[in-house]
Amino acid sequence: MIKLYRRPLSGHSHRVELFLSLIGQDHELMDVDLLTGAQKTDAFLAINPFGKVPVIADSTQGAVVSDSNAILVYLARRYAERTWYPDDPAVQAEIQKWLSVAAGDINNGPATARLITVFSAGYDAEQAKSIAYSLFDVLEKHLTGRAWLADANPTIADVSGYSYIAHAPEGDVSLEPYPSIRAWLNRIESLPGFVPMQKTAIALAA
Repeated sequence: MIKLYRRPLSGHSHRVELFLSLIGQDHELMDVDLLTGAQKTDAFLAINPFGKVPVIADSTQGAVVSDSNAILVYLARRYAERTWYPDDPAVQAEIQKWLSVAAGDINNGPATARLITVFSAGYDAEQAKSIAYSLFDVLEKHLTGRAWLADANPTIADVSGYSYIAHAPEGDVSLEPYPSIRAWLNRIESLPGFVPMQKTAIALAA
């Protein structure tokens, strides 16, 4: 059994939950209350010394893996069909590029913009939105005429990018000018096993 330690409103956590569901892998969700500092307790630090979610504990393999993108690679190699992370080095390099985008521009753009509006984080909103729109301009062109980010089939690159881009409007970043991105999000949401990320009060009121 795999235990996923997560925060429900975390896009980093959701990308792991989503992939576990897409590949039909049994798992147990373990909510970590970051607001009360549960991630800094001795019990949690024994699981992940970095004190962050998500992290998985795979009891069948005796493995503990942290960092959402590292977890996706682990799960893809251990439990998923090879189409999610093909053996072709060129495709792997393309996937890695988009995992880096997820850790970079997606994190610094739409994810940070959402942190500001949803959690009142003290970042520069205009800078975060500028990064998001610059990213979306590139992504829109990349997805025009193609279905998926890195290959002819969905890969962990798509899973890694989905959560924060889908929830960009919660950070006051509009997806309306980007029909190819919205079509890509719809394709992911149509995959068997798709599970949505919990919406915030901002999204529910929209």
